[in-house]
Formats: sequence, structure tokens, C-alpha cells
Amino acid sequence: MIGRLNHIAIAVPSLEIATRFYRDVLGGDVSLPLPQPDHGVTTVFVSLPNTKIELLEPLGATSPITAFLTKNPRGGIHHLCLEVQDIHQAKDQAERHSLRVLGDGTIKIGAHNKPVLFIHPSDCFGTLIEFEEQ
Repeated sequence: MIGRLNHIAIAVPSLEIATRFYRDVLGGDVSLPLPQPDHGVTTVFVSLPNTKIELLEPLGATSPITAFLTKNPRGGIHHLCLEVQDIHQAKDQAERHSLRVLGDGTIKIGAHNKPVLFIHPSDCFGTLIEFEEQ
């Protein structure tokens, strides 16, 4: 069902500071910030030869990243994004195996303008998993 690793997401308290670090210190190819109001975050992507790093900053008071940053004030790895060929098939398979799809179970459009969904970290050994259709 799963394909390649699309990205590793890191929640950060300051997108500006994190962007400078990945661009100026590590020499990364860093995108412009992109607000994602449906997901409550602003994102920046760092392109790597074999995957991407997604930097996440809370967008608005109800951002799901806010609770994560309260527990991890300096930031940290938030989720892994795995590619799937068919998001509906991936959702069905996850639910057949009693994996909980976060939110109301609705497939949403993610930062790459592709359908995504998230699987509860308690069902995945403590790791939040995002599926992104390719």
C-alpha cells in the first residue's frame, strides 16, 4: 500500500528562525512560506535529493500544532508522510485494521494540492502518519 517517504514534518515555534537555519546554516533549498488554513499551519518545504522536510508553524489559535509545541516548546518531529497510490483504498485498509483516521475522517487537500489523511499516532507506535495520494 505505501510508497516512498514524501516528507518528514517538524513543528517549529518560529518558521522564520527555522527557515534561516535550514537555508543559511545547512545550505538547504527552502520554499516560501505557504499558509494552510484548512490544516491550521503555515508550511515551508526544504527540498532534499531523496525527500523533503516540512517545517510547520501554528496558524491561528486553534492550530493542532499548538498543543504539540506546548509539550515540545523547542519543536520536534511531528509526522511522517508516506505516499499512497489511492487515498480511498488506503483509508479503507487502515479502517479495516482498526486504525483511526484523525478528524472527522474526511480526506482533505494537503500542502502539495493532493488528497491527504492522518492516522492516529497511538495506532502507529507513537508516530503520526500522513498518507498523501500520488
